Amino acid sequence: MAKLEKITFNPDGEDPVEFYVLEQTRIGGISYVLVTDFEEGDGEALILKDISGDGEEESVFTIVSDDEELKAVAGVFESMLDDVEFV
Repeated sequence: MAKLEKITFNPDGEDPVEFYVLEQTRIGGISYVLVTDFEEGDGEALILKDISGDGEEESVFTIVSDDEELKAVAGVFESMLDDVEFV
């Protein structure tokens, strides 16, 4: 298995958290990444949405929390990855 890329999520006022990127996609001009807290095995997964502006040096991500958006993007990731199922 290839080594997964890591990103650091810096929630406001909290300690930074590292996630492993499982997959990424672009839908309607918006970038989304599927991340997990463990490199191997079952772990918590989150879908992050890139909300940074064009030309910004660093990406700014927020956790997708809108139910309809989450369901749509999760469906895309499930079709991209054979071994991923959202429950």
